[in-house]
Amino acid sequence: MDVMIQWTYITPKKQELVLTSDFLPAAEALRLAEDFEKTGRVKELCFIDQNHVTWSKKELNKLLKEVETEPHDVIAYFDGGFDNETLQGGAGAVIYYKQNNEQYRLRANRQLDELKSNNEAEYAAFWFLMQMLEELGVHHLPVIFRGDSHVVLKQLSGDWPCFEDDHNAWLDRIEEKINELGIQPIYEPISRKQNKEADQLARQAMEGQMITSMMELTEKG
Repeated sequence: MDVMIQWTYITPKKQELVLTSDFLPAAEALRLAEDFEKTGRVKELCFIDQNHVTWSKKELNKLLKEVETEPHDVIAYFDGGFDNETLQGGAGAVIYYKQNNEQYRLRANRQLDELKSNNEAEYAAFWFLMQMLEELGVHHLPVIFRGDSHVVLKQLSGDWPCFEDDHNAWLDRIEEKINELGIQPIYEPISRKQNKEADQLARQAMEGQMITSMMELTEKG
């Protein structure tokens, strides 16, 4: 989690200046804030994250301690599939994360109904991934999102516009959930080959084979 430090500095002539730092990793920001306070010239100090949420030093310290026992270092994969003949869709999601100094992998899929295209299946798959992250307890952390749907990731990042009303509705829902969870998204489009786990899960969902599994990994996957 990256935050910006904002503090009121009192000059030797008793003038007050409100100063801000660049965005820094939260642990580093806390260390710098302690150095600032040692000068005896800091009147007020807080931290602001990339979702514009303000944190006190006590709140940020508490959050960092919680992170050690909650899911973090999250890399999340998604993929959606759609059969034009049967109109049956499927979503696959894979989440790698650390918790209590251990590495885990969570895999799940879901059948998708009432969709119109493969593109819509990709948005629905990303939404399914967001629901998984929420259930896992991921919040107020950077999350790396990977998928072979470059359209979805480029639109979420703001690099590409979206002109379809149906697709915009999915994007709005996804972005609202990202903001609600305080997630700092990092979008990384990948090739279909690199996304084979999520792709297989989506295909299995379309075939009626439902999967939910969690595995502790001996090394990072």
